[in-house]
Amino acid sequence: MEVTKPREDWNQPQPPQQHNKKLACGLLAILLGPFGIHKFHLGYQTEGIITLVISLITCGIVTSLIGLIEGILYLIKSDEEFYETYQVNKRGWF
Repeated sequence: MEVTKPREDWNQPQPPQQHNKKLACGLLAILLGPFGIHKFHLGYQTEGIITLVISLITCGIVTSLIGLIEGILYLIKSDEEFYETYQVNKRGWF
């Protein structure tokens, strides 16, 4: 006789029903990348402050490019992949 364990999906993190954070973060990264607003929107205060400091030192040149790349990466990921990578696993950069 084989005993099966019941699935416990109820206690696993699930992607939210609204996927507005992915779109918002992607657009914020592309449009306001030098200010690190997309980092603050994701809840990454340390990364946001680092972005602001680098922006002040380089006059926004480096962080504009980083923001553009991150914005594109955010937008090309699937909703589930974005959720897993940036909200569950808390990956701060690229």
